[in-house]
Amino acid sequence: MTPYLSVTVPVYNEELNLRPLMDRLYPVLQRMGRPFEIIFTDDGSRDRSLEILKGMAGQYPEVKVIEFNGNFGQHMALLAAFEESRGEIVITIDADLQNPPEEIPKLVAEVEKGHDVVGSIRQKRQDTFFRRTASLTVNMVTRKMTGMQLSDYGCMLRAYHRNVVNNINRCQESSTFIPALAQTFAASPGEVPVAHAERAEGESKYSLYRLVRLNFDLMTGFSVVPLQLFALMGILTSLFSVGFAIFLMVRRFIVGAEVEGVFTLFAILFFFMGITIFGIGIVGEYVGRIYQEVRKRPRYVVRRIHGQAD
Repeated sequence: MTPYLSVTVPVYNEELNLRPLMDRLYPVLQRMGRPFEIIFTDDGSRDRSLEILKGMAGQYPEVKVIEFNGNFGQHMALLAAFEESRGEIVITIDADLQNPPEEIPKLVAEVEKGHDVVGSIRQKRQDTFFRRTASLTVNMVTRKMTGMQLSDYGCMLRAYHRNVVNNINRCQESSTFIPALAQTFAASPGEVPVAHAERAEGESKYSLYRLVRLNFDLMTGFSVVPLQLFALMGILTSLFSVGFAIFLMVRRFIVGAEVEGVFTLFAILFFFMGITIFGIGIVGEYVGRIYQEVRKRPRYVVRRIHGQAD
């Protein structure tokens, strides 16, 4: 029987959360009364996650497990699950139980109302003050950079219609950000508030560096605004430099030669050098993305698929 719902779950070192997740997720899907499948992607876990997932694949006929050959990242894990999914509605959810599975019917109802992409907005977030502040800043900057009006980019509890998933599957980008990519294909996007819980077991897989890296991918992958802003900054800096040079020349004729301002000139020089290096870094981000794309290496490598007759 072709499933109506496909729930996709990326997994990386979540051995303590997998059983509690399944104990809550499976009854929720059963109560919905529609055919469903659950697709886990093991993203190169180093704990017992894969062993537990294999056991689930043997216990539940609706479970399929994609085993990666290494660690390729959360979004690659979701893309692999999208390729295997068959449902009319595809749900993405993390394995850490910070997004309650009980909220899934709310997202499905919104898709059935006519929305093709349904995002979620975390209410009363149970994260640290630093994570909440960083998320708020990133969401605001990203909305300005990309022009995409998503309230909460970081929440992976989302629902996608099959048409959007098919379009995502046609994309072969080596690095991407699925919520933003889906938004480019959405004809009628929507958002719903959802509950948020504190992580019960394990620790977040997103360090500060990975969060910065992810958001650089987001901004450079979906917008050229950083390049445009730097070009504008370069023009303004050039105009300021010309005006300052004229000022120094006039001052020299009026006041005469002096050396007291040498440290000011050094400070201005270092400021301009900093802007230049910053601009080179932005250009380097885009060049790096081009380099990754032209190599045409596999985005991920699947070692084996477990469950649903393999």
